[in-house]
Amino acid sequence: MGIFGFGPLATFLIIVVILLISGVKILREYERAVIFRLGRMVEPRGPGIAYVIPLIEKMLRVDLRTVTMDIPPQDVITRDNVSVKVNAVLYFRVLDPNRAIREVENYLFATSQLAQVTLRSVCGQGELDELLAEREKINNRIQEILDAQTEPWGIKVVLVELKHIDLPQEMQRAMAKQAEAERERRAKVIHADGEFQASQKLADAAEVIGKHPIALQLRFLQSLVEVASEKNSTTIFPVPIDLLTPFLKKSET
Repeated sequence: MGIFGFGPLATFLIIVVILLISGVKILREYERAVIFRLGRMVEPRGPGIAYVIPLIEKMLRVDLRTVTMDIPPQDVITRDNVSVKVNAVLYFRVLDPNRAIREVENYLFATSQLAQVTLRSVCGQGELDELLAEREKINNRIQEILDAQTEPWGIKVVLVELKHIDLPQEMQRAMAKQAEAERERRAKVIHADGEFQASQKLADAAEVIGKHPIALQLRFLQSLVEVASEKNSTTIFPVPIDLLTPFLKKSET
């Protein structure tokens, strides 16, 4: 008697059927099957139903969706000798599942290590001000390097973004003082520019009044109206110096 009370032939047929059914694999839309047939790699299969020959072929599933990988904080010394911690996020996806399995032992771990090394290298080549002000340029540079390095693995680096730059407390205080001094400088420049423009307008007004003396009288009357509208108890009447000139000449003689 065979297994479960069946005869040898029936048992053999049951084992064959089980092996045949075990070869049926269902792959999702974003998955591909990397197949090794007696140790040799063949064309990937999927999505949908794929059949793997039992005992002859071995299957590895590869996810083709974009992978979001966090790059842990890296200690970086910038070109101007400032020590900072920089972390980033990396987006990549597998374009060729066969190469991702064949060319590198673990493409996820390899990509992570390569991203950490590249992040330290690129950030260390620039100064602190460049690191803070030109993030887009640094992101593009890191992406270009990673994309070129992972292309033989069948991986496409989609995007790299710097997440956070951690500065020492001393550097934060120094930058705060620098920012405050910069704001004070801008305020003084704006104030000086306003004074300069006002002086230009006054010079233009004096030139117009010099050409038209009656304008001075009109300005005098306007000043009286403005003073009267404020309901002051004291009213000041400005006297032009030209009226006093004859008396000054007589006193000199």
